[in-house]
Amino acid sequence: MNNNLTNTDNTYRIIVSGGGTGGHIYPAIAVANNLKQKLKGCEILFVGAKGKMEMQKVPEAGYKIIGLNIAGLQRRLTLKNLLFPFKTISSIWNAYKILKKFKPDAVVGFGGYASAPMLYAASRKGMPTVIQEQNSYAGITNKMLGSRVNRVCVSYDGMERFFPKEKVVITGNPVRKSISDIADKKKKGCEYFGLNPDKPIMLVLGGSLGARTINESIISKLDDIREAGIQLLWQCGKFYF
Repeated sequence: MNNNLTNTDNTYRIIVSGGGTGGHIYPAIAVANNLKQKLKGCEILFVGAKGKMEMQKVPEAGYKIIGLNIAGLQRRLTLKNLLFPFKTISSIWNAYKILKKFKPDAVVGFGGYASAPMLYAASRKGMPTVIQEQNSYAGITNKMLGSRVNRVCVSYDGMERFFPKEKVVITGNPVRKSISDIADKKKKGCEYFGLNPDKPIMLVLGGSLGARTINESIISKLDDIREAGIQLLWQCGKFYF
């Protein structure tokens, strides 16, 4: 990747695009943090979708983000579906404007609505482009763009069934240092959540947006969890709170 970067003023500029869920956002932030550490003076610009969680989480991580007016297709016929072609064309046009103004050395997409117009526009302009696919089953946006980008970074074997084999590189999933370095954090965590470190603690994760089936299962077993003396730390998702 670094061999393909063009640099005329000793400052690398990278666009990081994608979002919609924490599964896209947090690996993107992890990569941005690593780029800032390894490429001195590196400028990072995030591009997300207006109204999605990246518009909050990315600024909280200390990065600037631009929102595109883009959304996915609904499973039933709605007004939003009728607007989809217009939003897509508008987002691609705005992606070209962002590229012209920011002049990135590379564009990295992590999946989600916003990464599609950015990677498409960048590939059309011949800029170095990379997809980072976090899952064992590739998302629709990444599958559509796999043949256009220069490299596809994956976390699992067998991803050639979704992407051109010659472009696939197994890198694993990016992890933030604050997550990988967990030494001595249990005490702080228990104090923060008001938990007793001497009693069992069960953590329930349903993804950043929550999972209805998991939430319903936990609700049905709350009495059993209490009777067993287990403390419950439950990430139910904002929608299901």
